[in-house]
Amino acid sequence: MNKNYKGTRNQTVPLREVNGAEIISLIDNSADFLSTIEREEVQQVRKWVKKRKGEDWTKEHFRLPLAEHGFSMWVRVLCNGKFHSVLFDSGGSPEGVVTNAQRIGLNLSEIESIILSHGHPDHCGGLLTVLGVINKENLPVIVHEDMFKTRGVVNPDGTVRKCPDFPTENQVKPARYVKTKQPCLVVDDAILVTGEIPRKTDFEKGFLQQRALINGKWQPDPWVWDDRAIVINIRQKGLVVISGCAHAGIVNTILYVQQLTGVTDVLAIMGGFHLAGEEYEQKISRTVEELKRINPTILVPMHCTGWRGFCAVAKAMPQAFVWNSVGNLYRL
Repeated sequence: MNKNYKGTRNQTVPLREVNGAEIISLIDNSADFLSTIEREEVQQVRKWVKKRKGEDWTKEHFRLPLAEHGFSMWVRVLCNGKFHSVLFDSGGSPEGVVTNAQRIGLNLSEIESIILSHGHPDHCGGLLTVLGVINKENLPVIVHEDMFKTRGVVNPDGTVRKCPDFPTENQVKPARYVKTKQPCLVVDDAILVTGEIPRKTDFEKGFLQQRALINGKWQPDPWVWDDRAIVINIRQKGLVVISGCAHAGIVNTILYVQQLTGVTDVLAIMGGFHLAGEEYEQKISRTVEELKRINPTILVPMHCTGWRGFCAVAKAMPQAFVWNSVGNLYRL
């Protein structure tokens, strides 16, 4: 059951502590099954994809998961002796999540909720295909009302490229949309969806190229208020924060999560930080400075962070940095 907590920006949300979590990268921009990882909490899918009897290496290789420009994470939490699983975002292509889940060996029918970080197509493009495979009556798909906007992105020549339409309520049946702007607890209060994230820093300015079609005209719409993150509280370790693109700003996101939960210790920060692109690269140094102050144990920039952001984080926080690959399994 999902619980909404209205007016919680100045209140603490009762996020339950969990005994542990397993987080699997289903969709990301990078696939790397050769490099080593010097962290006991992280494994690569290459080590746990099982070769079928009599199958040669070539066939095994082509069963490995694929990368694409998009984002999706399988999140499984252990609470009261029971595992609960949710899907956070559904990638960009129609088949990416389904294909990778099959190749990794995940059963999508275990999913109890789907949470969408925001309405951009690289985060919800696979939604209908995933729902078709899960095929559960009343499966909650947690969204924000702004995801249904008609959106576009400004091209270099000033024209606007329209984004694909967000799936309608009829299209997602027999699943159902749960619309909320407020913080929301799911799966026995073990996972928090942040709701709208207040913008407090002076350097995180949103998605400046975004436009919304209002009264037949494209209008500036930079704030991406539907941008949310999800949060887990690991007992005696701290918070795990997973962002989709962090259009609200990854620092704004962490500050709000600490405020919402009343927990200051941050175990892990994972997901897209949106530091790629000429306008966004200018905030890399400030972002890294603030991340060093927050001091997470594990730091996994992904997707839209961009190579300059990756390199800056790795240089500044080498002990925390993990290079993500599709198929990485994080046991926290």
